Amino acid sequence: MREMIFKMEREGLLKEGDEVTVTEGVLPSNYYYTIDPSLAMSGNVPLNQRMLARKGKVVSIEQNERGFYVHAVFDETGA
Repeated sequence: MREMIFKMEREGLLKEGDEVTVTEGVLPSNYYYTIDPSLAMSGNVPLNQRMLARKGKVVSIEQNERGFYVHAVFDETGA
């Protein structure tokens, strides 16, 4: 299992237990992932740590002074 953290700009767009699908974006030296339909976005991921799975599940949502952070897990064993 792989855990990824995504920044969500507004409260209530996702909740614990939600099944999510991600879209991969490519930068010159990194990948980034967006929970569809543009609900939350990951930080940059180095090319050698590319995510294989595209479906996952929200395990928690954390709120701090910077905003809302979605913790999601992805099973890459069968990807």
